[in-house]
Amino acid sequence: MESLEKIINYKFRNPLLLAEALTHPSLAYETHRPHFDNQRLEFLGDAVLQLVLTVELFKRFPDFAEGAMTKLRSRLVSRDALQEYSRDIELGKYLLVGKGEDASGGRERASALADAFESLVGAVYLDSGLEEAGCFVLSCASAKINSVSAGPIEQNPKGELQEILQRLAHFPPAYFVVDESGPDHQRIFVSVVKWGELTLGRGSGSSKKEAETVAAAAALEKQLWNTLKKT
Repeated sequence: MESLEKIINYKFRNPLLLAEALTHPSLAYETHRPHFDNQRLEFLGDAVLQLVLTVELFKRFPDFAEGAMTKLRSRLVSRDALQEYSRDIELGKYLLVGKGEDASGGRERASALADAFESLVGAVYLDSGLEEAGCFVLSCASAKINSVSAGPIEQNPKGELQEILQRLAHFPPAYFVVDESGPDHQRIFVSVVKWGELTLGRGSGSSKKEAETVAAAAALEKQLWNTLKKT
């Protein structure tokens, strides 16, 4: 534990918070302590992470519109990004996991690393407040912020959409071809993208892939999932 504190340059006042942040649900299950794992801290850390990065992007890029900042933030809080932050601080080797989970490589699994990083953010927040949590987040994400902001804002719409939605509910969007027309050598496909029962966007193209991409782009523009969050 102390070596991890040295890596992240933060000393916990309450060591139990760090232990909780590092406890994978598999160990809690094996030790019959179902209420002592990192899932609650993960929930809290996710909100803190979003807030810290939102404020940082808002300050750093005063000329960026809302849409551009939203796209940048989605890359910074994606599962791949969280896994990257975790690997940079060697978080996997400090995770407390069950024997079965450990034997199957669970401590290096992307989902476990991403969840643990969010939990660690939540633990720092509870231990010392938002300022210290913000310093920790930005120390881990600084290189990533520079990297994503230096590249083009537009990326693969399907990938962006999936990242955003899985952050909200942990299940991906689904694409459906709803219409086909034209001769065989000049087919036109119409696709819709749905998230649960909600139709997020519609698009057409000369291939199924193109139609899905256009539908995803339409969904990113409309952001209908925000209407669900407000109700």
